[in-house]
Amino acid sequence: MKTELFRELPSVDELIKTQAAALLIATHGIAAVTDATRAVLARLREEIASGLLDEAGLKLALDGIAGAVEAQLRWTVGYSLRTVINATGVVLHTNLGRAPLSQEALKHIEETAGGYSNLEFEIESGGRGKRDVHVERLFGKLVDSGGQPPVSTTVVNNNAAAVLLALNSLAEGGEVIVSRGELVEIGGSFRIPDVMGKSGAVLREVGTTNRTRIADYEKAINEKTRLLLRVHRSNFEITGFTEQASTSELVKLAREKNLPLMEDLGSGALVDLESVGIGCEPSLLDSLRGGVDVVSYSGDKLLGGPQAGMISGRADLVARMRSNSLFRALRVDKLTYAALEATLLAYVKRDHGAIPALGMMRLTKDEIAARAESLAGALSSGGALRAEIIDGSSVVGGGAAPSATLPTRLLALTHSGLSADELASGLRQSDPPIVARVEDGRVLLDLRTVFPAQDEAIRAAITTIGSQSRPGS
Repeated sequence: MKTELFRELPSVDELIKTQAAALLIATHGIAAVTDATRAVLARLREEIASGLLDEAGLKLALDGIAGAVEAQLRWTVGYSLRTVINATGVVLHTNLGRAPLSQEALKHIEETAGGYSNLEFEIESGGRGKRDVHVERLFGKLVDSGGQPPVSTTVVNNNAAAVLLALNSLAEGGEVIVSRGELVEIGGSFRIPDVMGKSGAVLREVGTTNRTRIADYEKAINEKTRLLLRVHRSNFEITGFTEQASTSELVKLAREKNLPLMEDLGSGALVDLESVGIGCEPSLLDSLRGGVDVVSYSGDKLLGGPQAGMISGRADLVARMRSNSLFRALRVDKLTYAALEATLLAYVKRDHGAIPALGMMRLTKDEIAARAESLAGALSSGGALRAEIIDGSSVVGGGAAPSATLPTRLLALTHSGLSADELASGLRQSDPPIVARVEDGRVLLDLRTVFPAQDEAIRAAITTIGSQSRPGS
């Protein structure tokens, strides 16, 4: 029986000569279409061999083989990295790419990356230049040490790389003193102690998980000590019976012992976020003006730019990092510099609204409610789908301001024929995919993190799903 079914399969050559294949070849080329055809036929052979296809099933599959080849072709030559609509209300959603870039950043990338640029070229002298110059001039305007030693800034590919480079440059072979309460784990199971170990520095833990005094640091200092390290607990909080040495205490101790003090700030805010209800999130300027020698932070968190790790601090210490051979392995390319330069220029111009992440955080509850009500009103009533507007909270995300929430209004969806998980799955299968939250048997969409131009795509997707009894029916 299986032998007869195998004989029913057409050859690759037969399928390539069909009219349906000719249309695909005109768009994608014969090589790609041939590969997709082979993959579809191979899958049918496997299904026959495993007994999954009988004669009726094979006939049905062969009737739709042109569509199967087209679907295979889309999967093979299409992009895996796609635009999605973030309706979760998590502004810096790590899984969804964290901070979206500004229009000026995208424009600057296109202008400088579509051809050649002066990435490492001095136009006036005609000689070789340094790539850091494109952003350090802007950091110089934004990062004021407040009377402390002059500040220099360098850029690597993320904040973990910044910590690795700084520790290797300043403490390789020596000890770094850090509180046990600050030995954090960030996303993807990356842990601060592991990064420190790779740097060649020796971790010296002091204090306890919930209480570390300045005396604990002082007692641990010895002839092997190279650096005092403070790690901002950016993705969790310790409450209750707690104590933590203040920045001023650490600065004083570092000065007395002639040791550099480094802070892994993580989120890297350049503006005061109190105005949007986000408190207790230290800024880069707070740390530098407080006397911290070196601060590392991210580009794609509260800064609102591309993925990058910045190190700002004493010029002599940053110079040591630039001369480290690791710097070349960790440096960023022209795309990152272009996006970062445009983002920093928005800060220099005080055009904070041009930075999408900051703009989202500053949206008011009433502004979000108006859009949610408009969207709910555009949906047909009386059917299987029910939409209501409820109070809720947005969060910053991305390992920043873990306890801060932003009041919002949510579009809550239920469907009489679909579970909440099925409804959420249907939204994810839309084009573009819509990612929402599922809570208490409802699908919740928070328009804080949805660009207004995407509202219509959400309405269309919900309307389509609302007419179904099961996803895909």
